[in-house]
Amino acid sequence: MRILHTMLRVGDLDRSIAFYTQVLGMTLLRRSENPQYRYTLAFLGFEGGNPGQAEIELTHNWGVTQYEMGSAYGHIAIGVPDAYAACERIRQAGGAITREAGPVKGGSTVIAFVTDPDGYKIELIERAD
Repeated sequence: MRILHTMLRVGDLDRSIAFYTQVLGMTLLRRSENPQYRYTLAFLGFEGGNPGQAEIELTHNWGVTQYEMGSAYGHIAIGVPDAYAACERIRQAGGAITREAGPVKGGSTVIAFVTDPDGYKIELIERAD
């Protein structure tokens, strides 16, 4: 067993695709529309996506421009070789850094947080691999 994807509902699919591709550097892997049920899906990921890595599924339900954030949702985590450099690149691309890179409280792992256009939190974890 393995994780295939995480689905996020988004209010503006093109805006979200731009964020994940232009700000975070992901690739749009595939996109499909379902006119009968009025939704569009976009799958994004790194290095070709499945089966090598899990993907992000962005779901846009036609006519819905905003969703309420539930209190149970936490964040998506992405490994980066240098969290400080990633924050600078994301900032230069117009992304919102909500926690600057630095050691996690009580530890030595360097992390940072960025927020996507719909308010979803994304943790950047510095990893040499």
